[in-house]
Formats: sequence, C-alpha cells, structure tokens
Amino acid sequence: MNPGVLLIAFLGGVCPAFIWLFFWLLEDRAHPEPKRYIILSFIGGMLGVLLALPAEQYTAGLFSNSISIFLSWAAIEELLKFGAAYFVALRFAVYDEPLDAIIYLVTAALGFSALENALFLWTPLAQGDVVRALVTEDLRFMGATLLHTLASVTIGMSLALSFHKSAAVRKRFALCGVILAISLHTLFNFFILQQGASATFWIFLCIWIGIVAALLMTERIKNPYGERKTITF
Repeated sequence: MNPGVLLIAFLGGVCPAFIWLFFWLLEDRAHPEPKRYIILSFIGGMLGVLLALPAEQYTAGLFSNSISIFLSWAAIEELLKFGAAYFVALRFAVYDEPLDAIIYLVTAALGFSALENALFLWTPLAQGDVVRALVTEDLRFMGATLLHTLASVTIGMSLALSFHKSAAVRKRFALCGVILAISLHTLFNFFILQQGASATFWIFLCIWIGIVAALLMTERIKNPYGERKTITF
C-alpha cells in the first residue's frame, strides 16, 4: 500500500466534501453550531461507510434482482447517515432550532461521501490511471456527493418542519423523510447503474434542481430570531 497514493485518495475525497460543507454552513451563520459537533457529525458519517461496506456485500448476496439490491443499499446508507447525525447531535441540547437538523444531516452525509469518494479514487490511483481518477473525482463531486446531500437534507427538512410539533408527529415526519430519502437514492442507483451514460445528464440535472429546491426551502425554514428550544425524540 503506497502511503502517497493513500493520502492523495483521502484528500481527493475529503477536500470536495469540505467545500460543500463550508457552503452549507453559510446557511447557519446566525446561530452557528459548535465546531466539535460538526466535526463529530462529519466523522460519524465517515465511519458509516465502514459499516455500510460489509452490510451491502451481505445484502447483495441475499437478493437476485437489481431493484432489491439498490433498495437495500440505499436503505443502509441513508439509515447510517441519519444514525450518525442522530447519535452525535440530534439527541442532545445542541439541537435547539429547526435549521440544525438540516445542518447535521448534511454534515453527516458529506462525511459519508468523503470517505466513499476516497475509496472510489483509490483503485485508479493505485493502478496509475490518473485520467480515470480525475473523471471519477469529477463525477463523484458533481453527482454522488450531491445525491448524498440531497437525500439527507430531505430527512433534515422533515425534522425541521416538525420541530415545533409533538414527539409523535416528529417521529412520523422523520419516518417519511427517511422513506423519501431511500426512494431518491434507489432511483439514482437504478438509473445510473442500469441506464448508463444515456441517463447521466438528466439524472444530474434532476439532482441539481433538487439541490436548488432544497436551498430555497432552507431559506424558508431559517428563523434566526425565532424562539429556540431543546427537543429530544
């Protein structure tokens, strides 16, 4: 194992994620989250990859059709990202305003994406195929990273919209958000892996439209001067 290649692959995965994270943190300038919770959420997302890999290998052996495999992979990844944000931040007093749910879910998603992208870069770099590594980096930066962000922000918005409601309602909203995130992720996997290059442009376009819509919705959710409270699930 070449330490130099390993470092380049790691930085190639982490640096783009940091760029997106910096962008999303700008949405929370009024009441920025404690740095240690952001860092821990990011690391928690990265650790989720280490759990996802064996789980996805196991489920791939359980199903014979692609839809079931894609659905199981999407469910594993979305639940792990949500779990990272929940166990690190969302069950503590630091979660005290609606926007926090989006910030922590996005942070965990970008941590997950960072390590996943680094692993995708590792193979072509180890083989000396720099061109393929650059193409992989570009596609991951523009596509998969945004998919992870969009799926997780869907859950974050569900939590944010139910922030001031009862615990029972918040749980229902959370469940709906998770189901929607898994559905989006499954559709992405299916069209990218089954339809190939012919569908890439339209899929990426839909993801970008989704991200723009998410940002517009985030602006509606933000309430810097509203009442702050602490909730738990």
